[in-house]
Amino acid sequence: MATFLYRLGRRAFRRRGLVALLWVAILVGAGVAASTAPAPPEDSFSMPGTESQKAFDLLDERFPAAGAEGATARVVIRAPEGGKISDPAGRTKVEELVTALGNGPQVASVADPFKADAVSKDGTTAYASVTYKVNSMELTDQARDALTAATDDARSDGFTVETGGDAVMAEQEVGGTAELIGIGVAAIVLLLTFGSLVAAGMPLLSAIIGVGIGISGIAALGSTLELSATTSTLAMMIGLAVAIDYALFIVSRYRAEIAEGRDHEEAAGRAVGTAGSAVVFAGLTVIVALAGLAVVNIPILTKMGLAAAATVGIAVLIALTLTPALLGFAGKKALSRKDRKAPTGQREASAKPKLGTRWARFVLRRPMTVLLTAVLGLGVVAVPAASMELGLPDEGSSAPDTTQRKAYDMLSESFGAGFNGPLMVTVDTRGADDAKTAADTVGKEITGLGEAAAVTPANFNEAGDTAVLTVVPKTGPSEAATESLVKDIRALSGDIKAETGATMLVTGATAMTIDFSQTLDDALIPYLALVVGLAFLLLMLVFRSVLVPLKAALGFLLSVTAALGAVVAVFQWGWLADVFGVDQPGPIMSMMPIFMIGVVFGLAMDYEVFLVTRMREAYVHGSSAADSVTTGFTHGGRVVAAAAIIMISVFSGFIMENDDMIKMMGFGLAIAVLFDAFVVRMAIVPAVLALLGTKAWWLPKWLDRLLPNVDVEGEKLHKELDDTTVPAEHTREPDTAGV
Repeated sequence: MATFLYRLGRRAFRRRGLVALLWVAILVGAGVAASTAPAPPEDSFSMPGTESQKAFDLLDERFPAAGAEGATARVVIRAPEGGKISDPAGRTKVEELVTALGNGPQVASVADPFKADAVSKDGTTAYASVTYKVNSMELTDQARDALTAATDDARSDGFTVETGGDAVMAEQEVGGTAELIGIGVAAIVLLLTFGSLVAAGMPLLSAIIGVGIGISGIAALGSTLELSATTSTLAMMIGLAVAIDYALFIVSRYRAEIAEGRDHEEAAGRAVGTAGSAVVFAGLTVIVALAGLAVVNIPILTKMGLAAAATVGIAVLIALTLTPALLGFAGKKALSRKDRKAPTGQREASAKPKLGTRWARFVLRRPMTVLLTAVLGLGVVAVPAASMELGLPDEGSSAPDTTQRKAYDMLSESFGAGFNGPLMVTVDTRGADDAKTAADTVGKEITGLGEAAAVTPANFNEAGDTAVLTVVPKTGPSEAATESLVKDIRALSGDIKAETGATMLVTGATAMTIDFSQTLDDALIPYLALVVGLAFLLLMLVFRSVLVPLKAALGFLLSVTAALGAVVAVFQWGWLADVFGVDQPGPIMSMMPIFMIGVVFGLAMDYEVFLVTRMREAYVHGSSAADSVTTGFTHGGRVVAAAAIIMISVFSGFIMENDDMIKMMGFGLAIAVLFDAFVVRMAIVPAVLALLGTKAWWLPKWLDRLLPNVDVEGEKLHKELDDTTVPAEHTREPDTAGV
């Protein structure tokens, strides 16, 4: 592989004009396609095969007039202190509100509180349910403004009016500020790392073009493949970070080759042949981790993973072709001013060891101390992860000053905690002898459980073959007792089927959340097995070792667990909530752990590959086990640190977004990269390698024969170029030697 990439790098360097033109043409083409494509659809949390999804699909089929996919709003009105909604003034106010709501654009129906039994027992509070003809993404500004105007007009004479539901939530603008922050910090870090504006600009330009192509492609295919705006944002988050890092490593290796006296074309070829090999395998591990999300069988996760994986793939291709082309345009300007003036072959020489060298020597002297300190530190941070509570965000987790949260609290106070999480029990009576008897039996059985606050009478569709009963739990949507109620109701389905012939299914937002969490729990082990297994094989190909990939996987588990602990502490417990803009601490989103595992595993392997391949390269070319660790940090430590800071800054920028999901993921990924790059890869990895010595590179002979040699360290390339001479002081130590 190294030889092929070496030739690719030289060819891209020589034909830089053509390469740059091709990538610009692809960017323009993707941009034009995106600008003419229909708007992307809204996020969908469908879960094929789950009971709640089957019930939802049945309702959509049998109750088409109910507008199952239409946006809804619940307008809650409370009488002034000492008054009642049933008083003449209250009735008049409600009638005016219902009329105003019904006159709004795109409104399908408005349920009068007095006719829909939507008045609290104490008579102080009522709510009007508004159903729209379209979903929340298709709701116009005029329709939202009309809803706001109707509620504002009703807020007079001491009446309190608040609104909840997906119709209230304005479409969130995702992206823009976060990317600018990430790019700005990346530019500063690159400038400090390279000491050259041109060298700093090349990774940024490569990343912008690559991410631009990826995001434009997602936008162009959004309506066709049902890729939402959130999918684009997550692809941008991952793509921007890795694209900068991949170009950074190639530019850094190019400058190192120039410092050794190579001409520019040769340096570009060698940079792509060596660092480019690491980029390929690092990119493959990220792609495997992201694409592996498909095994969860939740469409939104699959789309997020595949879209981000495609963007990473583009980033790899650009790093291997456009980056050497840009190096050709840059010439000597890719070097710092100091290095341009230095004699050829003596650039970047310094009597004082680099910080990476000094750190590596320190770890080699005290490996056990460093290892124990790092592991115990991450273990302490990981403690909160043991109390993680999973769920999907609802209006109860909104900021206390929002109208959605106020409406949620008013409904809980006046109608009970379970009112905000009602269950929809669907009864398919096509197989029953008597439809009404079957539905009544379901209602009696659920009431007999004694766990529900209320069970409404069955509501049949026009065909009379499907009924819906609303069950109001006694407890809130996220409480364990509510989950227990859902399980108990579902446990009745077998007996009801045998007794009446009817099929009973439970759905609703609460049931959907329970099924969502269960689906993710069931998929976690298979997902980990698939992703870690494939990545383990890739790393064995790269490092020709069994223990190095094992150490990489265990280190990842430490960093991701610590990151989840930090997420729980901030977003669930509320520690430093004001600092990170967390309005309302609450359960961690169900998809967060598995998504973090996928993304962080890929990124963790990035740093493992970039740092340890340089060690492996030194070891293969004759350095001792100890010297190879020092060499890896001497040449790669600073660059890996810069890459990590860039990635952290990119992810941290997304903490400023209004979207709770993006905010949480931005924080989680940023803190995970911090732990993985600076604790696991910079401390634990050299400490373990120091303790293992030459055993770290052990591979059974039979396995060595089976595994293809992909030559990531460039051994074949060096032989082809006839520069395999190794200084005497770097002669490899015997296999029995220690560190």
